[in-house]
Amino acid sequence: MLETTERVRLLRTSDLRAVRRLLDADPVTNVFIDARVRAAGSDLRRMGGQLWGYGEGSRLTSLCFAGANLVPVAATPAAVAAFAELALRYGRNCSSVWGPREAVAPLWDALAPTWGPARGVRAEQPFLTTRDQPALPADPAVRRVRIDELDALYRASVAFFREELGVSPEERDGGAYYRARVAELIARGHAFARFENGEVVFKAEIGVATPRAFQIQGVWVRPDRRGEGLSAPGVAAVTAAGLRDVAPVATLYVNDFNHAARRTYARVGFTHADTFMTVLF
Repeated sequence: MLETTERVRLLRTSDLRAVRRLLDADPVTNVFIDARVRAAGSDLRRMGGQLWGYGEGSRLTSLCFAGANLVPVAATPAAVAAFAELALRYGRNCSSVWGPREAVAPLWDALAPTWGPARGVRAEQPFLTTRDQPALPADPAVRRVRIDELDALYRASVAFFREELGVSPEERDGGAYYRARVAELIARGHAFARFENGEVVFKAEIGVATPRAFQIQGVWVRPDRRGEGLSAPGVAAVTAAGLRDVAPVATLYVNDFNHAARRTYARVGFTHADTFMTVLF
């Protein structure tokens, strides 16, 4: 049982209205947690993790999702300190800490002496958004992936995961969970790719979606095809489909040192909205 502190507690279904009020204040930045809450329906215990709430008086002012990721939401400095205290008491059960840098940086400062060293720290990750259809033509060969193409997309997804995170998603269970996740995205119509000779040369997914916003994730071009201009038209195709079929705002975040990707997203029409930070374990 989670041992709460005086001002932090485990949120339950009775808190749903207050949770919605906080998420609705910024449904674009908070799209990841918003999607989790919506998927849980009327029972926050179905979020795939715990949702902690910080209150000042009787009013809920900040949230923190504690599951495979530790993600603060609308976290004030006082809330960050309280979440860190509880996280240290509860122990590390997550593979990353991420979210708006203004909250994650002090949270990690408090956690690092006990939870560190981290495998990687991405301290500056521009969070980008667009509400407009892409500023350049979309690649007509980029389309939704069919379920019979799962094997090919899974191979490309594993390659992306290894490049991006430096570990393999197949290490723990042979990839069963990750493969199921890829299959789920295909089934939802949220996996996109360009195929040539039956293999993926470009891919990206709408990894998170609500009626208010969606987030593009997993953008990847096969290494031997990089430099051919596949990325920008491919991202444009995914962005256009998402804005047309999913939600009115497209989002993504990118490492500040990935200058090629940042140029690609700028060409598509994405602009800076916030700065994220990710700590990887």
